[in-house]
Amino acid sequence: MHILIVEDEIRLAEALGQIMTEQKYMADVVYDGEEGLDYALSNEYDVVILDVMLPHKNGFDIVRELRAAKKATPVILLTARDETTDKIRGLDSGADDYMTKPFEPEELLARIRALSRRQGEVVLEEMKYADLTLDLSNYMLSAGSKSIHLGFKEFEVLKLLMANPNMVLSKESLINKIWGAESEAEDNNVEAYISFLRKKFFFLGSHVNIGTLRKVGYKLEVRDE
Repeated sequence: MHILIVEDEIRLAEALGQIMTEQKYMADVVYDGEEGLDYALSNEYDVVILDVMLPHKNGFDIVRELRAAKKATPVILLTARDETTDKIRGLDSGADDYMTKPFEPEELLARIRALSRRQGEVVLEEMKYADLTLDLSNYMLSAGSKSIHLGFKEFEVLKLLMANPNMVLSKESLINKIWGAESEAEDNNVEAYISFLRKKFFFLGSHVNIGTLRKVGYKLEVRDE
């Protein structure tokens, strides 16, 4: 499954992202409402986990805008408030479920599974882009008859690029999602793993390249032959 987590408490957001990774789900993690809405509108997710109180745009407004845009992605709202009026407001705005902080991870996972089953749960075992296939269970990357094992960080970088094939991902975005917003990782960490991946694409004989948009970020593209 592909999960979007929109939560401004960085430690909680990263903990939720780690829980999803342990379940072999893909997880995008963002920390403010406007960016969360942009991600939810621009990508296809199985479930959105959405905090109510967010910078720039609150969860209620995000759900309303998603539904107005005909996005039917299931949404679980998270809040520290346990007031019935808030729950009603959230559900009336178009949310599918509502959880009060703190909550048990097992309960959250159960609710995610329940919502995804309503749509017909599809758990991805691999991702594809052009001639590349990324096996999510064993970190193997293949093109044609060749395969190569990726390291954990290489895998995470490529998985994000393949999950967002039409988006340019900035170095800051990659650092926040893979190393964490509070880590000491820098731009050269990202550059190193992009370089490793490019070498592995070359080894596989793939037609795929990781394009660089100067001062913007990275994006997968297919080389012209």
